[in-house]
Amino acid sequence: MLENLTNTLSVAWGQNTIGQYLAALITLALTFLVFKTAKSIILRWLKNKKGRWQKEKQAAIQAVEVIGWSLYLLVGLHLAGAWLTFGLWLNQALHWLTVIVITYYLIRALQALVDYGVDRVAVSRREKGEATSASAIRLLGRMVKGLLWVVGFIIILQNLGYNITALAAGLGIGGLAVAFALQNVLADIFASFSIYFDRPFEVGDFIIIGSDMGTVQHIGVKSTRLKTLQGQELVVSNKELTESRVHNYRKMDRRRIVFEFGVEYQTPQEKLVKIPKIVKEIIDQQALADIDRVHFKEFGPYSLNFEVVYYINDGDYTRYMDTQQSINLELKRVFEQEKIAFAFPRQDVFLVK
Repeated sequence: MLENLTNTLSVAWGQNTIGQYLAALITLALTFLVFKTAKSIILRWLKNKKGRWQKEKQAAIQAVEVIGWSLYLLVGLHLAGAWLTFGLWLNQALHWLTVIVITYYLIRALQALVDYGVDRVAVSRREKGEATSASAIRLLGRMVKGLLWVVGFIIILQNLGYNITALAAGLGIGGLAVAFALQNVLADIFASFSIYFDRPFEVGDFIIIGSDMGTVQHIGVKSTRLKTLQGQELVVSNKELTESRVHNYRKMDRRRIVFEFGVEYQTPQEKLVKIPKIVKEIIDQQALADIDRVHFKEFGPYSLNFEVVYYINDGDYTRYMDTQQSINLELKRVFEQEKIAFAFPRQDVFLVK
C-alpha cells in the first residue's frame, strides 16, 4: 500500500508530480492557518490587555486588523511555489503580486499608526485651546499619509523593473509644472504651517493687519478669517498674513497710554504748578493704572499743553477705555472745582482806533 501511495505521488502532472502539488497545498493551508491564528491571538491579547495604554492599544489593534486574508493567501502561494516548477512568467507574476499586496497592507498599517499619532496630538492641542495647532497637525497627517502611498508606488515600480531614476526625473518636471500652476495655493498652505509653528496669533486674538483689524475666528489651510469691529467677516490669505506686520493685542498684558490736554493762557502760575499733582492723584485712584509722568509740555497756538503718560496693567481695550473715561470725568470735575478752564481754538482780535 505504501508502495502504491509512493507511486501515486510520483506520477507527473504537467511539470510537477502529484506529491509536489500536495506538498504545496499543505504549505499553503498551513501558512494561511498560521497567519490567521496569529492574528486572532494577537488581537485577543491586545483587547484583553489592561492598563493605562488604552489609546496605544487601540492603535495597535487597528494596525493589525487592516491585514486581510489576501496577504495570507499570497504569502502562502509564494512559499508553496518553492515545491513547484512553473514557467518564468508565472513565478514573476506571483512575485509582483506579493510585493503589491504586502506594500498595500504595510501602508495601511502605517496609516493607522499615523492617524493615532495625529488624533492624540490634535486632541491634546484642542484641550489646551490651540485649535490652530490641531488643524495644522491634521493637515500634516494627511500629507504624510499621501506621501506613504507615493513611496509605496515607487517601491512597487522598482520591483516591477521600471527605471526609477527616469521616472523621478519625469515626476520632477511634472511636479514643477503643477507647482507653478498652483503656486498661490501652495504658498498659502505652507504659510499655514508657518503660522502653526511660529504662532504669531491664535483663535480669539485681536490683531491689526495694515488698515484692517478684527478678532481671529478661524485659521484654515488657505486663509484666516477675522470678525471685524463692524461685525462683518474678513477673509485674509495666509500668505498675506505671513508677509505683513501683524499687531497682536492679545499678547499685550500692559498698555502704555499717552494723552494731552490744554488749558487757557489766562491760567494763573500757581494753578499751572498744581495741575501735575492733580493728574497724578486722579490716576493713582484707578485700580489698573500706574502713572509714569505728567509735564507741562509746550506753549501751543491757543493753549498751554500738558502731556500725560501712564500704564494700564491689562491688555483689554474696553478696560482701557473705561479707565480713560474715569480719568477724563474726574479731570473735568476737579478742574471745574479749581476753576481751571480747558482751552479750545479761538482768536483774539485787537482793534486800534
